Amino acid sequence: MKNLLGLSISAILLLALMCVSPVQARYCGAMRCCCCPTVCPQYNCVKYECHTVMKTCRKVVWEKQEFTCYRNVTERVCVPKTITCTKMVPETCYRDVTYTVQKPVWENCYETINYTVRRPVWETCTKNVVYTCMRPVWECRQRTVQYTVQKPVWECRQRTYTVMKPVWECRQRTVQYTVQKPCWEIRTRQVPYTVCVPTYETRQRCYTVQKPVWECRQRTYTVNVPCWETRQRTYTVQKPVWECRQRTVQYTVQKPVWETRCRQVQYTVCKPVCEQRVRTYTVCVPKTEYVQKQYTKTVYRRVQEQRCRQVAYTVCKPVCEQRQREICCRTWTTVQEQRTRVCRQVSWQPVTECRTVKCCGGQWVTKCVQDPCNPCCTRAVRVWCPQVCEKQIQCTKMVPCVKEVCVPYTVCKRVPQVCKKVVTYNVTRWVRECCTKTVPYTVCKLVPECVTCSYTCPVTRMVPETRTCTYTVTKMVPQVCTRNCNYNVCKMVPEVRTCVQNYRVCKMVPETRCCTYRVCKMVPQTRVCNYKVCKMVPETRVCTYRVCKMVPQTRIRTCQYKVCKMVPEVRTCVQNYKVCKMVPETRVCTYKVCKMVPEVRTCVQNYRVCKMVPETRCKQVCYRVCKMVCEQRQRQVCRKVCKMVCEQRSCKVPYTVCKPVQYTRTINEVQCVTKQVPYTVSRCVPKVTCVQVPVQVMVPVCPVCPPCPPATTAEPAAPTAQQAPSIIE
Repeated sequence: MKNLLGLSISAILLLALMCVSPVQARYCGAMRCCCCPTVCPQYNCVKYECHTVMKTCRKVVWEKQEFTCYRNVTERVCVPKTITCTKMVPETCYRDVTYTVQKPVWENCYETINYTVRRPVWETCTKNVVYTCMRPVWECRQRTVQYTVQKPVWECRQRTYTVMKPVWECRQRTVQYTVQKPCWEIRTRQVPYTVCVPTYETRQRCYTVQKPVWECRQRTYTVNVPCWETRQRTYTVQKPVWECRQRTVQYTVQKPVWETRCRQVQYTVCKPVCEQRVRTYTVCVPKTEYVQKQYTKTVYRRVQEQRCRQVAYTVCKPVCEQRQREICCRTWTTVQEQRTRVCRQVSWQPVTECRTVKCCGGQWVTKCVQDPCNPCCTRAVRVWCPQVCEKQIQCTKMVPCVKEVCVPYTVCKRVPQVCKKVVTYNVTRWVRECCTKTVPYTVCKLVPECVTCSYTCPVTRMVPETRTCTYTVTKMVPQVCTRNCNYNVCKMVPEVRTCVQNYRVCKMVPETRCCTYRVCKMVPQTRVCNYKVCKMVPETRVCTYRVCKMVPQTRIRTCQYKVCKMVPEVRTCVQNYKVCKMVPETRVCTYKVCKMVPEVRTCVQNYRVCKMVPETRCKQVCYRVCKMVCEQRQRQVCRKVCKMVCEQRSCKVPYTVCKPVQYTRTINEVQCVTKQVPYTVSRCVPKVTCVQVPVQVMVPVCPVCPPCPPATTAEPAAPTAQQAPSIIE
């Protein structure tokens, strides 16, 4: 739009410059007047013409723009906080309680019972079943088939060629080498060492021994003696009664029905067609020439070189990372519950009773005994004569008295509660990191050395020669033939049959029986028991023993050892090596060439044809029949008899004590955090644009004027209001 405005302004200025007088350019070319308006009388009657001109106007356009603003948003953030809590931890304690239990002792008694059993006996029966089946019958047939065979005919030919035959020549050379020869030398050295020599010493010690002394006592105790009583009881038994019944069963059998069908089969026969062809081939004939040649031989010498290389290896580095997850945990709440239980309280009461006790006494008696060292003499010996006497003593024993007491107790019960909590845990993951290290290595390098040698060798060149060969090609032309093939199709036709099945039904009939059994009752009985009491009497004795002490003693020993020295020694050896020379040799090669000659042959093929012939067969089917046979049997019934025996027991009664324990746990505290969030706002912005608008302009048309007088230097007068051009918008 700005370019169009500039072009219009430049065009108006150009028109103003092209005017001859200043009057013509006064109104920017919008009006063209005569050069002599004051002189020309027709100036007042000027005609106007209407022209359309494009005017540039400003237009305001509202344009939509998007702006990014920010607003404050409050967000709730969980911050971990550590708090101290107190929980009641139950602790289980135990106390010992002694109580008396009547312990049942069971005895097994066996009794023989006769009973009748209906035993099933299965009997195998046989029946004949007649059925028809299709039996395949194979028939052998023959047919004559002609075919063409390519028969190979071999032709022997010869050709001469030259071969370089290697001839090996044995040579010798002398090589000197140095060997390190070991030389052993015997030396002597003295080594001091310490030996512990044992020294024995006799000592004595006194010790006290507890010597047993036995004393006889009596006690009375009560025993429960079993007393057996015979009783009877009546019981009902369900006795099985078997009843034979019959039922008719229908079943379906698939009966084969054979049907003969015919179909046409197409087969392809390859018919041989012989054709004579001629081909031209090129044969290379060898031609030998002797040429003097020089060659450069490269000898490689080994040179060791130290190098370094960078080896990349991977190292796994542990990276610790903290993660959070929400888990379901169970919190145990302690609930106290009041309960009551019956406890047996045992109190011991003293009971006095008389017992008969045997007392061991005696006296020392002097006797004359023959001396074993001198049989002619006697000596006086004191001998102890024991005497046993009985006496009545009063014994006091503690008899237990059992009372049942209701004891209230408090039970602390742990009640689970499920809650969710956020757990922070550490995860270690291995991050691979590539590292580089420098590894030195030795490279064995072969340095080439050039050696020039000359030799005479035969060169065989193959000279091409063109030959012509005639051969026969046999083509197999396919030919389609058709033949009829008969085949049998078997269809299975369902057939419904009926059979009678025998089956048995068992009914349970109640039967009343009588059983005799024995009951054991425990009758208390008082008995007297004699027992011995052992008392330990201290006795002092003297023991003699030997003590061994190890006394260190230093000694010296002489030790011989060998020392090895490596002495260099120069040796000479003879090495055998071979040298190869290439000698030309002419050889004759015989080879065979194969030609394929067609030959027609005839063969007889045997093939088999299958026919299905119906055949009636009979087979034996075995089935089983069950018969119930009564059988008398015996069985031994084991009954248990109970005896009650008193037994003292001790048990640990648990009771729970709750102790407060402080522990630390982490909770999530919710805090409000303010942050700025961007959002987009759309609004309309005024924009000024320039638009070309068409405008109608009235332009005056000057009449034909007479010739103008010579122009003067005076400036012409300005046009009046009537003469001014008018612009109509």
